[in-house]
Amino acid sequence: MFCPYCRNPDSKVVDSRVLDDGSAIRRRRQCASCGRRFTTMETASLSVIKRSGVAEPFSRAKVVSGVRKACQGRPVSDDDLAMLAQEVEETIRADGAAEVDAHRVGLAILAPLRRLDQVAYLRFASVYQDFETLEDFEQAIATLREDRDPAPESKQRPLTYK
Repeated sequence: MFCPYCRNPDSKVVDSRVLDDGSAIRRRRQCASCGRRFTTMETASLSVIKRSGVAEPFSRAKVVSGVRKACQGRPVSDDDLAMLAQEVEETIRADGAAEVDAHRVGLAILAPLRRLDQVAYLRFASVYQDFETLEDFEQAIATLREDRDPAPESKQRPLTYK
């Protein structure tokens, strides 16, 4: 790290702090030559590879804006969307890859959105998964119902001991 004042390549770390969400480290450094102090930020880069092959930095704001469209008119707050975006980023970073396919980002959005709001989930999934017919919607709704409804008691078999 070059000193921004005298361009000396040698500095020592005086203090390190992890930022709130743990995604970056703030380091306070002191130049070995001029003695002046400066701050650096360290983050692990995460790039999203789009369908066109272009790589761009991962952005929570883009996740929020994409999901916000699906949540329009639904009882979902900005805080809910921020938490969803953070969960998506944590899920993707947990894989340990520096580059991730845009499709993987979409898949990472589906699960937390499903828990947040099922109608918004259906809206997002219908675009993301290219629903083309009513049967596609019916299948998605049936899957949501299966996951939500426990087995009715009348269909459960009683335990018998012999």
